[in-house]
Amino acid sequence: MSATLTAYPQVGERAPELSLADQDGATHTLSEAVADRHALLVFYPFAFSSICTGELLEIQLNVDEFVNDRVQVYGISCDPVHAVRAWAAREGYRFPLLSDFWPHGEAARAYGVFDEDSGMAVRGTFLVDPSMTVRWNLVHPAGQAREIGALHQAVRDL
Repeated sequence: MSATLTAYPQVGERAPELSLADQDGATHTLSEAVADRHALLVFYPFAFSSICTGELLEIQLNVDEFVNDRVQVYGISCDPVHAVRAWAAREGYRFPLLSDFWPHGEAARAYGVFDEDSGMAVRGTFLVDPSMTVRWNLVHPAGQAREIGALHQAVRDL
């Protein structure tokens, strides 16, 4: 990982609050999102990039596993709302893509997955339970795809 990353929340630690706009401009606040189910936060570097598109396509192809009465998935990048809106429309994503554009990377910084050198989030994934506790995490540097099977297993283990 880049030396510019900070420590990210570990399993059993309290998840940092976040409040971000999605591709449609609706605001999602983590504490409200986890009131009735877990949240799977999927930080990714950039909309329209090949690895990110492949990862989020895998989630979309299995959307019923990642969006149901037990869990809600949220994709998060430092892209502006307009970029994630265009990407969601092009790819047909049916889950919220949140913009961490301004203040730039604030949520990614809170989760320790913001790369200061490149101005983007790395591939950090956090499963947050209704008590705002990190239940599972997985962090990979830019350029290295996350193990999508691990996301499936984390959600199945709920």
